[in-house]
Amino acid sequence: MKDTMSIHPTAIIAAGAELDSSVTVGPFSVIENGVKIGAGTKVATHTHISGPTLIGKANTIDSFASLGGAPQDIGYKGEPTELIIGDNNLIREYASIHRGTIKGGGKTILGNNNMIMAYAHLGHDCIIGNHVIIVNAAHLSGHTEVADHATVGGLTGTHQFARIGTFAFIGGGSAVTKDVPPFAMVTGERGQMRISGLNKVGLLRNGFSRETISQIDAAYRILFHSGLLHEDALEKVEQELGDCRAVTELLTFIRTSKRGVVKRVKRG
Repeated sequence: MKDTMSIHPTAIIAAGAELDSSVTVGPFSVIENGVKIGAGTKVATHTHISGPTLIGKANTIDSFASLGGAPQDIGYKGEPTELIIGDNNLIREYASIHRGTIKGGGKTILGNNNMIMAYAHLGHDCIIGNHVIIVNAAHLSGHTEVADHATVGGLTGTHQFARIGTFAFIGGGSAVTKDVPPFAMVTGERGQMRISGLNKVGLLRNGFSRETISQIDAAYRILFHSGLLHEDALEKVEQELGDCRAVTELLTFIRTSKRGVVKRVKRG
């Protein structure tokens, strides 16, 4: 491979950092020991990357981002935990992503093809899937899990250990204290979060058939509008709509929830 590495002379690269020959690093950035960066990744000006951090291919890391810092956990004693970032992510200005903790599994993970907008924060031990959008100044507390294709609105905060399901869409300024079920559009302040509908536009754009969307919609009506007891509603959905893969995923998410899921429904 032709050597195309471009390191600005004011950047500081530790001797123990490993950068692919095609990586670019802008002025005044600092990359510490224990950092590995894959092919085609671009690091802008004034960025700080601590280790151990593994960054994949073709990522763009914008100015003043802080990656791989120690977790904000009073129990952390300097253990060598990790931040793992996949491929094709866009991490914008002033975003921060911390390493994991031993008690949380030791790893914070950001998958592939995600957009982390300006001033967003991903706390220790977060697990973020693929094609996720975290909007400006959204802050995810430690151990938050965000599944593929979810969107977290700006200025939103999450409680530790909260889960956000696939294709969920969270409105800006929300406070996530319970798990957000897949495919739902939700919004609300602390204790007032409610489901406002299905993320139908997102599902259509990603190739879901109208038949599948109709089945998901029917499942939501049984789960949240029928007035049935929780277990009775789950059983009814399984009996009537269990052949739909997306509905099965929804049922599994609800049944494995430890915090409980958002259930309040916006009326009218």
